[in-house]
Amino acid sequence: MKNNIVLLAVLFSISTFSQVAIGKNSTTNSSVSLEFGNANKGVILPWVTSSAATSGAVDGTMIFDIVDKKIKFKSNGSWMDYTTDLTGVVDTKIQNTLQENLTAKVAIGKDNSTDTAPGILVLTDTDKAMILPKVANPYLNIINPSAGMVVYDTVSHQMATFNGTVWSFWKPS
Repeated sequence: MKNNIVLLAVLFSISTFSQVAIGKNSTTNSSVSLEFGNANKGVILPWVTSSAATSGAVDGTMIFDIVDKKIKFKSNGSWMDYTTDLTGVVDTKIQNTLQENLTAKVAIGKDNSTDTAPGILVLTDTDKAMILPKVANPYLNIINPSAGMVVYDTVSHQMATFNGTVWSFWKPS
């Protein structure tokens, strides 16, 4: 009985928790759904063989297209490129032997149990945002970046993406 109560309490706290910090103890403020620590590490986006073959993606989806070697963002029904260099090298050996779990999904936010948006990681709050890992000069400080990595460069104040060969920097105009 005691184990059932503990299990129930853990499940309840996971399903109602709408803010998550990874690599740190807490988020910086109440407007954050997901925030990462500052350990010279980045987020690696899901690899897909082609953005055109990605079915069901909704606006706001971010992927790494291993054929084009580009990080892409879906906006207004179209894929936007976040990578300016096309010479990327993608070593797919780390995923070639893996079987994709088509139902895998983690949802963070107040609507996490009812959200139906497709995705591996879905932030369901409409009034919170994700803060990318913050790294000063990622091209110098991330020793072994992986293709599809995304961070926020605290020196240039830009989103930095790695395509397997070079870093690209994106800043809204």
